[in-house]
Amino acid sequence: MKTKNWKWLLVLPLLWSALETNAQEEGPINIKAEARIGWQYDQLDGVQRPDNSGFKGRYLNLIIDGQISEKFNYAYRQRLNSSQKDNTFFDATDWLWLNFQATKNWGISAGKQVVMIGGFEYDRNPTDIYFASEYWNNIDCFQFGASITYTGNEGNHKITAQACQSPFRKADPDHNLYAYNLYWWMNEDWYSGMHSLNASEYRHGEYIFYVTLGNQFQWGNATLQVDYMDRFTNIDNLGENFSLIGEFSYLIADRVNLFARATYDKCSADFTPMADLCVMPGTDLTRVGGGIEYYPLGGRGNRSIRLHAACSYTFGTNPNPVGTALNKQTFIDFGLTWRLNVLNAIKQVFKPNKKND
Repeated sequence: MKTKNWKWLLVLPLLWSALETNAQEEGPINIKAEARIGWQYDQLDGVQRPDNSGFKGRYLNLIIDGQISEKFNYAYRQRLNSSQKDNTFFDATDWLWLNFQATKNWGISAGKQVVMIGGFEYDRNPTDIYFASEYWNNIDCFQFGASITYTGNEGNHKITAQACQSPFRKADPDHNLYAYNLYWWMNEDWYSGMHSLNASEYRHGEYIFYVTLGNQFQWGNATLQVDYMDRFTNIDNLGENFSLIGEFSYLIADRVNLFARATYDKCSADFTPMADLCVMPGTDLTRVGGGIEYYPLGGRGNRSIRLHAACSYTFGTNPNPVGTALNKQTFIDFGLTWRLNVLNAIKQVFKPNKKND
């Protein structure tokens, strides 16, 4: 049987089990689906790239999360449109973890998780990004591991320590490579932060270190995000390999969001060869652009449906032969995104018809 058929055999029992559980008790369980489709035009130095142009189905995700008991909760997200690189179901699983909330302040989680690297671009749902930095496009950010999280009494500060598979583990198949991450999330009225210190093996016993500072400033309907990530193998090459990302957005009448965005990836030509498998030595690349989003059901209260138009232009040097952002590249994207609460939709389908008296 083909792999894609096995995928549905595994997913459908999860859906049925969730429906039965929800029918028996009013437990806090959620089953959601999200999809993004559209038309795009990719041009490189005046020449269209037909393989990345035309109508495309970009994302199709299934998300299940909820409570097992007072102290145990879980989350699961599967990319249904993604192929399995290693012929395993988990290649297309973004996360599948179980959390034990021992106390109000302390929680322990294990499973396939997001590698805890700071930054708002890194943390954002891929369905909400139309063009991104070269780093974002190449990091393998979902890995198996375990973490412990401390949450402040007010709930607006979280510190997570995590040990997991290294995002670069496939570069050295003869060894098990690991990453160690310390992450701080905070939210203080007009300011939010996602900061991290990270050490990831790229070869057995050799590490690349990250210092990531993710910042978000909120003033009414205006939002500014600024991320800075420095990657280095020793203290002497601080500032030689980094990414800088900025985005400004403004929500109009709770339905129309305008945004301008820029990314910059830099890696010195003499940076330790292959220490960073996301941004290659010799990279000096800038991407600028913007766009508009329209939410027919409301921007903040209901983002279930979204129309978008976005464009970007990339210039600079990218020595990566399979890089996603290239010199003199123009990218235009029009599309539609929708998010569906599967349980609510099924309940509506099977809801008894009420006849008028």
